Amino acid sequence: MKILFIINDAPYRTEKAYNALRLSMQLQKESASGGESNEILIFLMADAVNCALPNQNAPNGDYNIERIMKAVINKKGKVKICGSCAETMEIKNLPLIEGVEISNMPELAKWSMEADKVLTF
Repeated sequence: MKILFIINDAPYRTEKAYNALRLSMQLQKESASGGESNEILIFLMADAVNCALPNQNAPNGDYNIERIMKAVINKKGKVKICGSCAETMEIKNLPLIEGVEISNMPELAKWSMEADKVLTF
């Protein structure tokens, strides 16, 4: 199953990004343990583009978005960020977590049409 996560919230202001990434990891884990094969696609928009920046410190030290995102990418998950959002947030020219790519609305539209499920956070 192809599952698209669209994340809109900043990495540490709420736990929405954290919960989306935790669920994506669990779905990948289910695939690895003999369950249904799940392809994970993550598209970061609005404040969530900041999730793609490396070396951030979690405010309470509870969880680390970068570590979780790398785990998803290492299990063949795809993570892309909205290019116009990245430009608005002034991060378009900053280094991103390895494996994260800048994308656009046409690609999000394509991913949305191809996905079996679309989850928004």
